[in-house]
Amino acid sequence: MRQEGLRSQTGYRRRPGRYGGKPPAASPNHLERRFNVTEPNKVWVTDITYIRTYEGWLFLAVVLDLFSRQVIGWSMKPQMTSDLAIDALLMAVWRRKPKLEVMIHSDQGSQFGSGDWQSFLKANNLLGSMSRRGNCHDNAVAESFFQLLKRERIRRKIYSTRQDARADVFDYIEMFYNPKRRHGFNNQLSPVEFEKRYFQSLESV
Repeated sequence: MRQEGLRSQTGYRRRPGRYGGKPPAASPNHLERRFNVTEPNKVWVTDITYIRTYEGWLFLAVVLDLFSRQVIGWSMKPQMTSDLAIDALLMAVWRRKPKLEVMIHSDQGSQFGSGDWQSFLKANNLLGSMSRRGNCHDNAVAESFFQLLKRERIRRKIYSTRQDARADVFDYIEMFYNPKRRHGFNNQLSPVEFEKRYFQSLESV
């Protein structure tokens, strides 16, 4: 395979024994799998995944609003640092400009337990919530989005550069998933259309 310039395709499963230890700070699980939210900007969820390129890994952090499952913040970087997670949350805060406290739920990754992350939450009226240790089902909505992204766009692709991957992920989120992809939770409406109709219903009351 090396002589022919071929590379095998492998999965994205994490290698065991590389991600142990507790984060510097852990928040209680305030969400407790209550994924059905009745209005926007009440509960957001966030998570990080990774995408393979010939240049190396590209890490993607997203923030979704549980009300509509819309991706309201995202960030992509070659390193999985606290800045990756904070930049995605900063985009969400800038886009939504919530007036009341918002719960932000994550797993117990070190990025979400860092001092910079905790300081950002306090400065922006955000209530931190964390999954139980090693329980991916506590953050099932974020995990589900990553499964869709990889199944519908990334799977069976290996990008030549991180920029190629970045452009493709941007296209999926902003040009397809948010405005066009129908979601069973949203009565077969896209996240953008679901929120649009919600606000129209408020105006008609």
